[in-house]
Amino acid sequence: MKILLPPSETKRSGGDGAPLDVASLALPGLHHQRQAVIDALVDLSADEEVARRVLKLSPKQAGDVVHNRMLRSASTMPAVDRYTGVLYDALDAASLSPASRRWLASHAWIHSAPFGPIGALDPIPSYRLAAGTSLPGLPALRRHWAEATTAAIASDGAPFILDLRSEAYVALGPVPAMVSSAYVRVVTEHGRALNHFNKKSKGQLLRALAEDRPRVRSMKARRGWAEGRGITLRDAADPGMVELVVTE
Repeated sequence: MKILLPPSETKRSGGDGAPLDVASLALPGLHHQRQAVIDALVDLSADEEVARRVLKLSPKQAGDVVHNRMLRSASTMPAVDRYTGVLYDALDAASLSPASRRWLASHAWIHSAPFGPIGALDPIPSYRLAAGTSLPGLPALRRHWAEATTAAIASDGAPFILDLRSEAYVALGPVPAMVSSAYVRVVTEHGRALNHFNKKSKGQLLRALAEDRPRVRSMKARRGWAEGRGITLRDAADPGMVELVVTE
């Protein structure tokens, strides 16, 4: 099983890892697309005023332009530690055991805008780029990434993918039709979609998976594991979707 995660707009600064090594990232078939986005983002960030306008940043966020400018030379840290925010706070990867972190490395991809899906422990620098941004010199990110990312996911050979991404990142790389998958939607017991609990619930689900590292091979078995954990996963009316039920 592989789990596809969204990134977060908020990130920790710093890091003590070596500069970004694009060739070492997960799904190496995306190397060309990654280099193109990184080059465009670094070039854009040479002009702070233009970069802030394109990236829709305020003057107080000028530090993010500096991060982008230094994308190839800045220190790195594992992606799952770089991202902060509700989902990643609920996951709290830093407090997981070494075995659980190794499980994340093998089973979780985080779908970033500049790098595409990367391994949870792949070392990355801080950056600022959203899925909907149009970079000068490149087609829209959806056009740039989608076909190549879908092909890269297919080439990995994962038997099942649990998709926790937002719709904006699904558009940057839909799961191949030939790969068994389920898209997770967070809802109340009565089926109402939730925004407030969305990211937190997904982070808690991922933490439970990393802690237990269940050896399950079907969605039915995953629901059984979840029930034992006090987590409710149920089939949705839409094919290919599963509902993560939470209490408001």
